[in-house]
Amino acid sequence: MKWTKAFVNAWNGIKYCYRTQLNFKIHFVFILLVAIAGFVFYLTTTEWILILICCVSVLVTEMLNTAIEKLCDLVTLEHHPLVKIIKDVSAGAVFTSAIGSALIGSVIFLPKVVIQIKLLLQ
Repeated sequence: MKWTKAFVNAWNGIKYCYRTQLNFKIHFVFILLVAIAGFVFYLTTTEWILILICCVSVLVTEMLNTAIEKLCDLVTLEHHPLVKIIKDVSAGAVFTSAIGSALIGSVIFLPKVVIQIKLLLQ
């Protein structure tokens, strides 16, 4: 069926990124740690939704960055100033997504951590 091939192709793209992109693996590890922290700190439904949006945005931008870099490499293997700009902007999108997600995670988790520390110090 046509739709199963689309799912297989999409899954192959995810596997490719996981196997070949160190940053994708690093983001994935952080997502697992955040998920564990989410269960430890009993996140609300709204907090989970925000965390999920952040996690997905980081993985998606990392995958788009990989696709853009591969496309640039297909076009030319030579150093070209425009290709450098394209790759830098693409990497900047990942960085922006990761920093924004870290800030949102901090807003969600820091108050919970502070409360736990205060309870431990009493």
